[in-house]
Amino acid sequence: MHDMASYFPEVSKPGLGFAEPRDPRLQPAWRNTLVASTGEFVGTFMFLLIAFLGHSVAVERAGDSGPNDTASSQTLVYISLSYGFSLLINAWTMFRVSGGLFNPAVTLGLVLAGKLEVIRGVVFLPVQVVAAMSAAGIVKAMIPGDIRQVQTTLAAEVSIAQGLFLETFLTSLLVFTILMLAAEKWRATFMAPIGIGIALFIAELAGAAYTGASLNPVRSLGPCVAAGEFPGYFWIYVAGPMLGAVLAGGYYWFVRFFNYYQANPGAASGGGTWTPPESPVLQMAAQSPQMWSSAESPLVQKMSSPAVEKGRNGSASRGRHSRDQSGSDKNVRVNSSHRWSEDEGFRRWKETQSRDEEDGSRRDYRSRHTRYDRARQYDEGYGLGAPASGKRRASQDVQGLGVDMA
Repeated sequence: MHDMASYFPEVSKPGLGFAEPRDPRLQPAWRNTLVASTGEFVGTFMFLLIAFLGHSVAVERAGDSGPNDTASSQTLVYISLSYGFSLLINAWTMFRVSGGLFNPAVTLGLVLAGKLEVIRGVVFLPVQVVAAMSAAGIVKAMIPGDIRQVQTTLAAEVSIAQGLFLETFLTSLLVFTILMLAAEKWRATFMAPIGIGIALFIAELAGAAYTGASLNPVRSLGPCVAAGEFPGYFWIYVAGPMLGAVLAGGYYWFVRFFNYYQANPGAASGGGTWTPPESPVLQMAAQSPQMWSSAESPLVQKMSSPAVEKGRNGSASRGRHSRDQSGSDKNVRVNSSHRWSEDEGFRRWKETQSRDEEDGSRRDYRSRHTRYDRARQYDEGYGLGAPASGKRRASQDVQGLGVDMA
């Protein structure tokens, strides 16, 4: 019989106990994309809804003199804060669901940088468009005034070419900020939305009076669809941000290709002593100095770095090495509390040395040996003359059974 308590809701459980979370190991990729798309829709909708509402309040309380109906610097600051802080809080909220993109230009930048799958990026684009049109339609229906107040328009003294380049460079700032703070994982990634929101805020301060500072194609598209009017230069609010995304993505690839973290080592350590990781070859040199005893490899002869020099001099290992004067590695003794490195280079080197030993004698692993070597030595010890302590323990175990252990 079923327990009657199972029919009542349990407040402490998700879904009141009637719907348990799905096992993530059984969730297919298309369902993950679907969930991320819902997060992208909700995030884009809420971001633009709050931003449009704040923009409308600023324009309603301002006079009608000046570009974009903004009469003073205070109005520009109010508008910039509305967009910047709306992006900050919504990106922070949806960061773990969809990534918090809310912008086709940002989506393109992440795809070009290899930080977002192409399929997911293609799915996000229509979601962002629909969310922007929905937000503009809700604002038009809920508040008095003209939705055209939140449209992005060029100031009278700004040409189309000037507007295009302004949108390009301002968007490149935003996209590159996202790539370095959010897409490039480091210890302060969880605080990336703060930097992203501030980046949009200062971009709005710089461009709102001239182009409206769109930086987002769907941000300009939504109010135009709700108002039913498209200016003849609307295309700059699509081409400009997309060009900015390409520019930011290209520079991101440049600094990544040349290992930017080595140009300023320790910059992301927060005051610590962290240094960027070296290449696998250099790590091999530091961990296995005996492989550098012979300078036969042309690659070794050409390489010159602190790690390689330490490896050649035998001073890069954690332990203290004692080597025969003959140069043979057969009886190398290492005194250290750490295990021997199990990297690929050392494994191959050990196999080569074992094959070259004609007498078939085993290497001396008195200080560092793997669990398999220890188990093998244990078995061989009892079969080929165990230590006195081992014999004594075995004798005690069979005492009284009439077995002679001598």
